[in-house]
Amino acid sequence: MSENSSPHDGKYFVIQKGKAKCNQGNQFPQFKVTSHQKHYWNNKEGQADYLAVTEDDLQFTPPGPSFGQCKLKPSSGGYLPCAFAPAGKWQKPYEKTKVMNKSCITELSELMCAIGGKITIKEHGQTAEIAQQNVRNADPKQQQNINPLFDYKEFQDEQEEDVNICE
Repeated sequence: MSENSSPHDGKYFVIQKGKAKCNQGNQFPQFKVTSHQKHYWNNKEGQADYLAVTEDDLQFTPPGPSFGQCKLKPSSGGYLPCAFAPAGKWQKPYEKTKVMNKSCITELSELMCAIGGKITIKEHGQTAEIAQQNVRNADPKQQQNINPLFDYKEFQDEQEEDVNICE
C-alpha cells in the first residue's frame, strides 16, 4: 500500500438507507443520521435516505431492539431482545472525508456494543446506475469479449438515437 493510499480506497460511503449488522443479532436495521442534515451522497434532490452517515451517528431504525435477538443474552425461551448500547464512536472511519468536522463511515467501519457485539456494514445503501456517458464511453470490442451474444455497438447506436430524439 502506498503512502497516500488508504484501506478505504474503492469502498463506498454509507448512507442512511444502508443497513448494519451485529455479529450477535439476527436483524439488520437501517442507519439513522442525527449528526447533520447537510450532506447527501449521490442525490441532488437531497432525499433523507441519502444522508451521509458519520462517526457520530449511533442510532438505528427501528429503535429499540434494533438487531433483534441477542446471542449474548440466552434465556430458557430463546434469546432476549437486543439492548444496543454503543461503546463510543464508529471505529475505522474515513478520516479524509468529513461532514461538519465528523469523519464519514465506509464499508470498513465498525462499532462496538457495550454488551459485546460488533456492528459492521451489511449494505452501504448506494446503488450504481448506468448513465448515457457510461454507454457512450464503453469499448464495444471489450464488451463483445465479456458478452459475445450481445452486439454492444448496435446497443450504443440505439442509445445515441434515443438521446437525439429526446433532445
